[in-house]
Amino acid sequence: MERVSGLLSWTLSRVLWLSGLFERGTARQPRIMEEKALEVYDLIRTIRDPEKPNTLEELEVVTESCVEVQEINEEDYLVIIRFTPTVPHCSLATLIGLCLRVKLQRCLPFKHKSTSR
Repeated sequence: MERVSGLLSWTLSRVLWLSGLFERGTARQPRIMEEKALEVYDLIRTIRDPEKPNTLEELEVVTESCVEVQEINEEDYLVIIRFTPTVPHCSLATLIGLCLRVKLQRCLPFKHKSTSR
C-alpha cells in the first residue's frame, strides 16, 4: 500500500510539473498569495450568521488562517475556505457555505474558483 501511495504521489507531482502548474505556482511570490488570502478574508469576515446577530468572524466560524489562495495560472486562482460551524451538527452549514460562495462571486476582483470545506 505504501509503495502504491508513493508511486501515486510521484506520478501526480510529475503530471503537475509537466503541465507547468507546479512551476508557475512555486515561481509566484508567497506574499502575493497571502495578500489575496487577506483580501478574501476581509470580504467574508463581515457575513452575518443566519441565526445570530454576529458576524462569522465574531463567532470564529472563519479566521485568517482558514483562507488559502493558490495560483492555477497567471490569471486564475483557487480559493479554499475552511470554516467551522458553531456546533458540529449545525443545520445551516450549507447555507453558510453558499453565503461564502455568493459573496466571493459578487465581490472578488480577480478570477477564481472556490471550494469550501
